[in-house]
Amino acid sequence: MNRILSFIMAIACLLPTGAMASAPLRDGDIDITAPSAILMEKETGEVLYEKDAHSRGFPASVTKVMTMLLIVEDLEAGKIRLEDTVTASARAASFGGSCVYLEEGEQMSVSDMLKCIAVVSANDCAVAMAEHLSGTEQVFVERMNKRAEELGLENTHFTNCTGLFDDGDHYTTAYDVAVMSRELVRHDVIKEYTTIWMDSIRNGEFELSNTNKLVYWYPGCTGLKTGYTSTAMYCLSATAERDGVEYIAVIMHAGSINDRNNDAKALLNYAFANYTLCSLRSQEALPQVPVELGREAYVDVDYAGEEYALVPKGGGETEYDVRLLDKVHAPVQTGDRLGTLTVTLNGETVAQIPLCAGSDVPRIGFFGILSKLAGSLIGL
Repeated sequence: MNRILSFIMAIACLLPTGAMASAPLRDGDIDITAPSAILMEKETGEVLYEKDAHSRGFPASVTKVMTMLLIVEDLEAGKIRLEDTVTASARAASFGGSCVYLEEGEQMSVSDMLKCIAVVSANDCAVAMAEHLSGTEQVFVERMNKRAEELGLENTHFTNCTGLFDDGDHYTTAYDVAVMSRELVRHDVIKEYTTIWMDSIRNGEFELSNTNKLVYWYPGCTGLKTGYTSTAMYCLSATAERDGVEYIAVIMHAGSINDRNNDAKALLNYAFANYTLCSLRSQEALPQVPVELGREAYVDVDYAGEEYALVPKGGGETEYDVRLLDKVHAPVQTGDRLGTLTVTLNGETVAQIPLCAGSDVPRIGFFGILSKLAGSLIGL
């Protein structure tokens, strides 16, 4: 049986006394007035609080979280550029509600269109971008639903890209909004727009003021999207980041703007006060593992699995225990399991992370084996 190579590194730091995030809050543990809400940490996706978070309802303009996600994904894929020109169709220009009053044939950059969607929830710009990306809004909506399916959103279905219309078949949940919001804030470019408090378009002639007032008065707020109709009432996906930790608080169907904002603030305050992230990566370089009968003598070791765990604040000692096989026989394939990193806080296990081969190492051929045997015989 192979011996085990082990080393342990302990770090005294202001990290938790508990091993992992405690059980999520229950309704009543915190005063949330909205009928549906959820609190999620971005890196881990861990849910810290939920209240009727899987009930379907009309999301109003929070719909545009998915609209913006598709836009930024196309940006990062190189399909469009921020400086590209978008021309408003007659249909896009006809949209009311929250809008910037596009005129048919008016041209605006992708950057300005995205700014209007993020800051003032412009329905006309959302439709113009949908048509620019997919030809028609309906084809774009098909993409929205496909992306929702890819994200595993079982209780989400879109019939438009704005959230302006509720035909009974346009719905999502607080949980699903949190998941799509988490995916959106992975793209840093969106925060250049969702954190704008005031700006303008058309050479300063038309002023914009963010519908999300948390951007102005909540420290660390990074966005994300508000929504309101008389059917949906007041909805919000609020994101905020401090000290490298970002949380998502989704409030659905609140009774007023103040209720919506106060609920989001209460959830975010709770998260920042009670939790932090613990790295699931040792600060020491991982050693290589020897390979017998391989074309390379050693194989690099990589981490697999999550990078962070959400843990209670409190102060304590973090230990990283790396255990690796002392050797492995060729052939080695990328991803082959070579060991385990165990992360503990004050003796309690936070996580066990697989350690795997970082590259392929083919087995040497017959003549290579003969050469090794000959070398060993003559002492080379």
